[in-house]
Amino acid sequence: MSKPYYVKFETPGDLVNAVYEAIRLSMQSGKVRKGTNETTKAIERGNSALVVIAEDVEPPEVVAHLPILCEERKAPYIFVPSKQQLGVTLGIDVGSAAAAILDPGEAQNIVEQVVTSIANVKNKRE
Repeated sequence: MSKPYYVKFETPGDLVNAVYEAIRLSMQSGKVRKGTNETTKAIERGNSALVVIAEDVEPPEVVAHLPILCEERKAPYIFVPSKQQLGVTLGIDVGSAAAAILDPGEAQNIVEQVVTSIANVKNKRE
């Protein structure tokens, strides 16, 4: 299956696992916003350390604005393959189309590594 049109780059599998771990740790020791609306607000307010967007969102228009908004606000963002797995990682029973880590807490190092890796992945793409 091809990627949705809003997915700007391919996220390596090991990076996806690091993102899930960063979210899990941030949920325990930091601050995380769940869902597209909360994520959008966090980006607009400029207080997101990392934005996570699911690739399997239907309809895609729900999250299609997030990568564009992140680019405008220079907020780091990454794609994960499953909204269901993102929801589980966030500790909710339903899938989540997006999430924003506001305060990484104990996941600070992981978030920094992910942001650096994202920049490398984007640079290879260009």
